[in-house]
Amino acid sequence: MASCGKKLINDPNDVVTEFIEGLVESYPGMQYLDGFPEVKVVLRADVAGAKNDKVAIISGGGSGHEPAHAGFVGEGMLTAAVCGDVFASPQVDSILAGIRAVTGPMGCLLIVKNYTGDRLNFGLAAEQAKSEGYKVESVIVGDDCALPPPRGIAGRRGLAGTILVHKVAGAAAAAGLPLEDVAEEARHASELVGTMGVALSVCTLPGQVTPDRLGLGKMELGLGIHGEPGAAVADIQPVAVVVSHVLKQILSPETNYVPITRGSRVVLMVNGLGATPAMELMIAAGKAVPQLQLEHGLAVERVYTGSFMTSLDMAGFSITIMKADQSILQRLDAATTAPYWPVGVDGNRPPAKIPVPLPQSPSARNDVSLCRPVQLSKQGILLEVAIEAAATAVVNLKDPLNEWDSKVGDGDCGSTMYRGATAILEDMKKYYPLNDAAETVNEMGSSISRVMGGTSGIIYTILCKAAYAYLKAKAQPDVTSHQWAEALEASITAVSKYGGAIAGFRTLLDALIPASQALQQSLKAGEDSVTAFVLSSEAALAGAESTKLMQAQAGRSSYVSPEIVASVPDPGAMAAAAWYRAAALAVRNTLESSLSAASSAP
Repeated sequence: MASCGKKLINDPNDVVTEFIEGLVESYPGMQYLDGFPEVKVVLRADVAGAKNDKVAIISGGGSGHEPAHAGFVGEGMLTAAVCGDVFASPQVDSILAGIRAVTGPMGCLLIVKNYTGDRLNFGLAAEQAKSEGYKVESVIVGDDCALPPPRGIAGRRGLAGTILVHKVAGAAAAAGLPLEDVAEEARHASELVGTMGVALSVCTLPGQVTPDRLGLGKMELGLGIHGEPGAAVADIQPVAVVVSHVLKQILSPETNYVPITRGSRVVLMVNGLGATPAMELMIAAGKAVPQLQLEHGLAVERVYTGSFMTSLDMAGFSITIMKADQSILQRLDAATTAPYWPVGVDGNRPPAKIPVPLPQSPSARNDVSLCRPVQLSKQGILLEVAIEAAATAVVNLKDPLNEWDSKVGDGDCGSTMYRGATAILEDMKKYYPLNDAAETVNEMGSSISRVMGGTSGIIYTILCKAAYAYLKAKAQPDVTSHQWAEALEASITAVSKYGGAIAGFRTLLDALIPASQALQQSLKAGEDSVTAFVLSSEAALAGAESTKLMQAQAGRSSYVSPEIVASVPDPGAMAAAAWYRAAALAVRNTLESSLSAASSAP
């Protein structure tokens, strides 16, 4: 069922004049003729008719195709653009006003898309201008390749390929060529270009209902830029298939619409029709280039991707192929101030991809061997015990963490932490240089970053990498308890810096900050390192449980109602408290067992 189209406009009758007003406010290099609503002409602000010493390039047509044509007004492209009402050819008087405003002794070239109304109105304006003494030439552009060769006088429709003709003609005029030569270059360019479009929806005119010609799951091949029916309606296909069909249609030897054969150099334009995201346009371009190269044997010299000639809010794209010799490329690469011509597109193309930089090799890191030592030092034994206990605690807490997170988040905290913990347990058996605490912490960060997604993975990687950076700076294989405390503080500082959370925000920091403070206070008070570690783990657990009383200010919990948040502790804080306390108790138990064994030995 058709429905009323939604538009961010005022009066539907004023959309064109208000568009022009906004355009010239945005780009100071443009002006418009003060003749609203009958005369709607955008022109270069630096050109005055009688004083213009270059050929003026004028184009235009019905509005609704923005940025075409007014968005291509600028030095090196159009001198003026004449705007009709939406999808309606501009009036003769408006076209004639544009000619008079920008045409000097060198004359003007009218570039006209091949639609009956445009041809008639621009043609009559040209004849009247000639009768007034102006030198005027016209070039008609019909680049549509979607339909079979037309019969009668209608000819092929003018589509996005017109923009490339604008660029060639504008550069030729800027170079100072006479009118006859500019017109010949534009005419030659128009004979080298072909376009075909595909749409997922038709467009909605301002103030009108949205047509429902296309059903769900359907796309239309070869429809016009005014929403007129195309060559066929088909089921939606993957974009690579759609691109392949469009390219074959444009390059078909049966129709011979464009003089392009294997070995030709070409320019590719992928043009959005108004409601197509840049992502989808880039995907189409990425599929079109290798198909042109490999399947059709063409050298793709330039690629222009964006919205150049739209159809209001139509979802879809058109593909334009232009045969390009060196003179065409020179015109396309020439400088222009037209705001909607893509910058940075020229022949200086570096490789599309380069290798991913690799981290420093082990030999570059002071010959550290990143593998499990054959024999562990005392610190290596304790580090292994602590890591294994911490990771195992997280594995065992998977289901409770998911349950808590299902109430205040997306329900995957336990699963995410489980992936990181199991990776650590597996990698520790093979890769962790446990006798070197700093490198072991670094490798833990690498294990986590490899398998843990989302925010948790990033946070824990930052924790490990920040601790590694601190410990590595000390350059000591054996780490003191004070250095471990300072490394924990450095990790917390890094997470707070990049994540923005602080104490009381209901995050894992609400477990780690109390633990860090308790650890440092106990060590300063003279407690032995093991006791200080255990006491700090109690502070971590108390801090995690206190998150029930906190209002979430970070993460997904911040979007959940306070009543629901208060029913469970923060899952991230509980996970941090669990692994921290498990590590502390495991170290204490291991040392107590060692002392007991030593005291009972004969």
